Amino acid sequence: MITGITAPSPASGLAPRRGTFAGGGGGGGVGRGPPSRVAISVRRSPSSLRVAAGARAEPGSVREWIERNLDAGAVTDVSRGGSSGWAEFSTYDTESGKRFFVKTSRRDPSMFIGEGAGLNAMFETNTLAIPRVYYAGATPDGSREGNSFIVMDHLNFGGRGDQAEFGRQLALMHAATPAVKEARAGKFGFTVDNTCGDTPQPNGWMDDWVQFYLERRIRHQLRLARDSTLTELGEKVCERAPLWFEPCGTIKPSILHGDLWSGNIGTVDGKPSVFDPAVYYGHSEAEFGMSWCAGFSQKFYDAYFEVLPKVETHFEERRQLYLLYHYLNHYNLFGGGYRGQCVGIMKGLLA
Repeated sequence: MITGITAPSPASGLAPRRGTFAGGGGGGGVGRGPPSRVAISVRRSPSSLRVAAGARAEPGSVREWIERNLDAGAVTDVSRGGSSGWAEFSTYDTESGKRFFVKTSRRDPSMFIGEGAGLNAMFETNTLAIPRVYYAGATPDGSREGNSFIVMDHLNFGGRGDQAEFGRQLALMHAATPAVKEARAGKFGFTVDNTCGDTPQPNGWMDDWVQFYLERRIRHQLRLARDSTLTELGEKVCERAPLWFEPCGTIKPSILHGDLWSGNIGTVDGKPSVFDPAVYYGHSEAEFGMSWCAGFSQKFYDAYFEVLPKVETHFEERRQLYLLYHYLNHYNLFGGGYRGQCVGIMKGLLA
């Protein structure tokens, strides 16, 4: 059985070298495609393949990896669960009764490695319901199932459930001691770069939260946009932004889901759960950057701030700054009217 559920160092990642069957770390995740919220069109084509007793697994296949590494017995059934624009989903049943959820992709392993590392870090907090990740990385040489895959526990997901309990558990996750040593030392970032939607999200460690957010988030998106008006307004916002964080005092790194909208929230046996993350360690308030399409209720906020009290002074300015990152990301992903919303936010912050 694979053990160890710590987030990897940048050098090691979650995955063994291509062509090996060495196990990865632990963690969690549900795997519903990439963490974008508009461009994904999930194609449901469920089918089930009963595996004949005694039949050998194809060398280099996901089935062979599961049978060799997860101490769950032979695979007895494979259910195809559909696909997104870049990954296919399957559920593997085994002799032991354990079920595993698998995503495979023709893309390189980086997105699955980032997803798995982030889910590991959230799993370590023992708060929200997060399935354990057993592997995230490259398929073996010669595999006919794409270039990368991720294997995790299969969980039965339900609706959003009780908002107050979700708010409380999310706050407890933010308050938890970081699983990664750099974050425990007060640094902001993550062990690997990942993506927010399909947009690369740089996570190199920095000592100062405000500088991290302005450089790795706002200016990063502005560089991708290549829009002189947005850049000019954005630089003015960045000059003013440090003032809005002074009332917060020393900001401690919290593990953030990073892309918390309604499509990434659910329950497992009634317990709040999140999935498809864009994880990094940052200011807890940054988690609300997708609140415009998350549907958080007042009960959610009341429960959250009961655990982590709100810093009222300049809260609204910080909230708008956190929204700005995701609106800029949407503009870079989808264009259209998001540009006007970015301009509106920045002009409001500069008024």
